[in-house]
Amino acid sequence: MQLRTLNVGCFGGGTGLPSLLGGLKSNPWLSLNAVVTMFDSGGSSGVLRDELGVLPPGDVLKCALALARNEREARRVLLARLPMLEHARLGGHTGGNLMLSMMERYSGDFVAAVDGLRSLLGCAGRVWPVSVEQASVCAEYRDGTRTRGEVEVDAGQVSGHGITRLWLEPEVHLHHAAAEAIPRFDAALIGPGSFYTSLMPIFLVRGAPDAVRQVRGPLIVVANLLTEGHGMAGFTAADAVRRLSDTIGRAIDVVIVNTARPSRATLDRYAGEHKSPLDIGDVPDGCEVVTGDFWTGQIARHDRRRLAQAVWAILARRLL
Repeated sequence: MQLRTLNVGCFGGGTGLPSLLGGLKSNPWLSLNAVVTMFDSGGSSGVLRDELGVLPPGDVLKCALALARNEREARRVLLARLPMLEHARLGGHTGGNLMLSMMERYSGDFVAAVDGLRSLLGCAGRVWPVSVEQASVCAEYRDGTRTRGEVEVDAGQVSGHGITRLWLEPEVHLHHAAAEAIPRFDAALIGPGSFYTSLMPIFLVRGAPDAVRQVRGPLIVVANLLTEGHGMAGFTAADAVRRLSDTIGRAIDVVIVNTARPSRATLDRYAGEHKSPLDIGDVPDGCEVVTGDFWTGQIARHDRRRLAQAVWAILARRLL
């Protein structure tokens, strides 16, 4: 076997994608690229978008921090909220969100701002916004009602409204730098992350499915540990595979699914939020299922080391 550096794209946002990146960055045989959702409407990112007219920086910041040379120190500094701004118009924001937003305002280019942050942090990889055009995630539910905005879409399905259709408003286009980078990936990793607000919106961007269809190697989905509220009751890893495949227009090659179960007390706590362990389901023929104990703590987060080892095993077997 001849080892070579693999150029891998990781698609998602929220807390799931940074966890994956943080586990993979120590592998010297991987060149990492994060393609990040840009449609956050909540929290600090949403306020900065509304107040300054900048793109929501939160998900990009988290991915850059995960790839930083000194992740722990970078997180401690850039995720802290600045006390001297507590009563100001832009009070309550993290230092990192404000820094990225100010760099965008100064340069006039969000991608240049992200590259500047990467240089400051010594990141072991690239971070690409999927689009630099502003849009909101919109959803239609089974009862025919509709809603707009990431926070509102999540709230609707958590409260029991199953999503039947998802779209972006207005229509936006894949950033040209990401459009050039994605077809050169040796493989694409999708997830983990909130299915309807972190993962699916990326592939609703005009041009994104076409770029991903050109990836030379496997498309790998990292299934979530839990469903996300009443509206996803009965949702399985197989459902995620099918919906992503239909949206991208290409079969998913591998799905990674957790089979570990935490303590009963932990499961009961999440059941109180109407969340339950994600089952495998009836995965389409031709899609390889890789299972393992990826939930090792009391919080629903993939074990970074175990997930990174599983991803490397799949990539090495299929590409080397």
